[in-house]
Amino acid sequence: MAIGGLVEGSSAGGGYSGRVTSFVVLSCIVAGSGGILFGYDLGISGGVTSMESFLSKFFPDVYHQMKGDKNVSNYCRFDSELLTVFTSSLYVAGLVATLFASSVTGRFGRRASILIGGTVFIAGSAFGGAAVNVYMLLLNRILLGIGLGFTNQSIPLYLSEMAPPQYRGAINNGFELCISIGILIANLINFGVEKIVDGWGWRISLSLAAVPAAFLTIGAIFLPETPSFIIQRDGNIDEAKILLQRLRGTTRIQKELDDLVSASNTSRTIQHPFRNIFKRKYRPQLVIALLIPFFNQVTGINVINFYAPVMFRTIGLKESASLMSAVVTRICATVANIVAMVVVDRFGRRKLFLVGGVQMILSQIMVGAVLAAKFKDHGGMEKEYAYLVLIIMCVFVAGFAWSWGPLTYLVPTEICPLEIRSAGQSIVIAVIFLVTFVIGQTFLAMLCHLKFGTFFLFGGWVCVMTLFVYFFLPETKQLPMEQMEQVWRRHWFWKRIVGEEEEEREARSIALSTT
Repeated sequence: MAIGGLVEGSSAGGGYSGRVTSFVVLSCIVAGSGGILFGYDLGISGGVTSMESFLSKFFPDVYHQMKGDKNVSNYCRFDSELLTVFTSSLYVAGLVATLFASSVTGRFGRRASILIGGTVFIAGSAFGGAAVNVYMLLLNRILLGIGLGFTNQSIPLYLSEMAPPQYRGAINNGFELCISIGILIANLINFGVEKIVDGWGWRISLSLAAVPAAFLTIGAIFLPETPSFIIQRDGNIDEAKILLQRLRGTTRIQKELDDLVSASNTSRTIQHPFRNIFKRKYRPQLVIALLIPFFNQVTGINVINFYAPVMFRTIGLKESASLMSAVVTRICATVANIVAMVVVDRFGRRKLFLVGGVQMILSQIMVGAVLAAKFKDHGGMEKEYAYLVLIIMCVFVAGFAWSWGPLTYLVPTEICPLEIRSAGQSIVIAVIFLVTFVIGQTFLAMLCHLKFGTFFLFGGWVCVMTLFVYFFLPETKQLPMEQMEQVWRRHWFWKRIVGEEEEEREARSIALSTT
């Protein structure tokens, strides 16, 4: 077997019957639209922080630096602790909220967390559009963070549990596609409202976040719960069977239903998911739930997501051109997301991780090299090289969008058994928010001090994470989540850990039987 390779002998879909029905598609479209909330916020925050009217009202020091203080380095024009607090405060709130969301999702269901998240997000949008001071802006960010903490924790779980195993990758990747669409919509709105002469366009940008939140909240009222949660909640096998037949479009669902019941029975023996996920037998899931989202963020992708307009202004593009450049990069990412949905269940997770990793390594090195050669502390950068940076950034976001972007939400949800699935997903989202906060809070300062070396730093991290995938991540395509334990027993490294756990358990059983 190749290092980290596919489990031999696994059949597509684990022998389950069924197809992708319109019922599955509609349910997942409503749930997946929660990704638009996350994407919209990422795109909007980056756009408004590059608008002169917004900066002059709330961050006047940054505005004066940007307008031409000749003593300030090009790399330092947007360096402001208050500005980065505005951008990154959302992620602290999201980090705390997602830990609470785990218990809500596990006890009251995936739909309950989606409803809570959407409702709080609507409230946050109102404060953003009506803001008259920095404190209202920060309240806006905190409420949005709470909303995203709940939706990002529950929606990937919902999608993975509703999808047929053989199409789980494509359906779950729809969440990342929605994130990309949300960023694209935000970039287009920013580009349009920037032209409003009176300078209040940023209010439209911030308040329109309520539109996708309202769609998600209203839609969630009519969403069914997942069969896994129905069985886990009250053991109602008949209700789960009827729902599963509707989802799969066939009455031949007994094998999948039996696996769900078995997984639910196991999960009932687990009283403290967060405590149990640290047990030795769940060590592979814990390591991957920690490292995959960590690596996702140290690619530098959220530098592009919420600082793209700022970065393009830094290298010399005007306000309108910088906002349009952010639109171009997001179109590339959206197309790449669609490609990922088409190929992820055919080629598997590992190949996309590895190809995307190599693509991102080369892109970060090339951006760093261009900036080192052509962009100094003072003076401008030739427009031709500024657009070359834009092209390389398009290659970078495309590499992320068909690999680490969607797979960060897919892989951890499908490898965690039901008894620790909600806790595992909370860890994933918590790590994403924590590392996003750190990067969001430090990037402008890093850019100021490391300059072009910032991109070499991100490139180095992408090298590390690509090697991690090659050696330690097994292939999981088309394997039912309830049968995922066989992956670890056959992996060259993880079998040493989970295999020893099984041997110890068997030894204890023999010892008890002889006493």
